[in-house]
Amino acid sequence: MKGCFITLEGTDGSGKSTQLDLLTRSLMLAGCPVTVTREPGGCPVSEMMRSILLDPASNLCDISELLLCQAARAQHVHDVILPALEAGRIVLCDRFTHSTLAYQGWARGLDTGLIEQLNRLASFGLTPDLTVMLLVPPEQSFSRKGGADSADRIERCGSAFHQAVYDGYCSMAKNDSRIFALHTAEMTKQQTAALILERVLSLLQGK
Repeated sequence: MKGCFITLEGTDGSGKSTQLDLLTRSLMLAGCPVTVTREPGGCPVSEMMRSILLDPASNLCDISELLLCQAARAQHVHDVILPALEAGRIVLCDRFTHSTLAYQGWARGLDTGLIEQLNRLASFGLTPDLTVMLLVPPEQSFSRKGGADSADRIERCGSAFHQAVYDGYCSMAKNDSRIFALHTAEMTKQQTAALILERVLSLLQGK
């Protein structure tokens, strides 16, 4: 069996964690070998970088934020994702390179061409076989989380920032055939999960 790399993307509060959990359970029940991970983070070194990135006390400039994201990714891909794929496992990752383009590119205003180059470098050229993108307008996603004033440094960036993230995701979804985009604001989590599982099983059957 070939390994398969699937990423889940979306704005904060879009339901990624819930859908990741439901997809993991369904695949494991089907007997699939699954590795679940996340970005930033996923391995000890990268989790330390994650704590810096999300700490409200971290006074990072935009370039430092971008480079720290990429450093965390390189270690994560090297230590976790590539070995799992080589072992023939299905890797489910909460966020990957599309997040960097949305958050540091669209929302921070950094050069997306540069970000794409850094994404390729930090991921060792790895790209997802499928990206599931959950599109929920920020005013709705934050109402699910109980408001934007949380302890998370990124979540505190304000409505204009998160609208730009959402706009970036919507733009990417229109231009990449490997993105399975779902507008989930009017869907139940069970309906969303069923559509995701159907798409993932179709992908796996094709491999």
